[in-house]
Amino acid sequence: MKEWYIIHSQAGSEEKVKRTLEYRTKEAGVEDLMSEIIIPTELVSEIRGGKKRVTQRKLFPGYLLLKIELNNTLYSLIRKSAGVTGFIGTGKKPTPVSQEEVDNILKRMASTQVKPSPKITFEQGEQVRITEGPFVNFNGAVDEANPERGKIKVTVSIFGRATPIELEYWQVEKI
Repeated sequence: MKEWYIIHSQAGSEEKVKRTLEYRTKEAGVEDLMSEIIIPTELVSEIRGGKKRVTQRKLFPGYLLLKIELNNTLYSLIRKSAGVTGFIGTGKKPTPVSQEEVDNILKRMASTQVKPSPKITFEQGEQVRITEGPFVNFNGAVDEANPERGKIKVTVSIFGRATPIELEYWQVEKI
């Protein structure tokens, strides 16, 4: 029975590890034991030079999800592959990941395909500087952030009064 496992690789070499595993399992004739290799990623949006860019970012850098039927041959083949540092698990034995956890990761990946999440996240009370719009160069504190809408509410002091302003994520920067 095939189960989900997580392997750790060297950071930045996830794609190379994926290609290596696909090649080595095919070469060894055990590709039927491995049905999927997923590098969890999400789409993120950011504004650079006044242009909106959507890029792909790894959710868990250095980790890959494998749906495999684990046996000693496949375990050894994966462990000895270039770039693989090991399986995630307790003790010396790899521990399978629940289908529920994998479904949550896949759901998160799918949700950003429809609407990319902002690259920068803001916390309540965090100090920011407004970089665009009529309040450019004003500093303020974050009241609330809405990453789904890409909006942020910032309180700035105008003429000695605290004034809340709703802005787009790209109109502010962290101080």
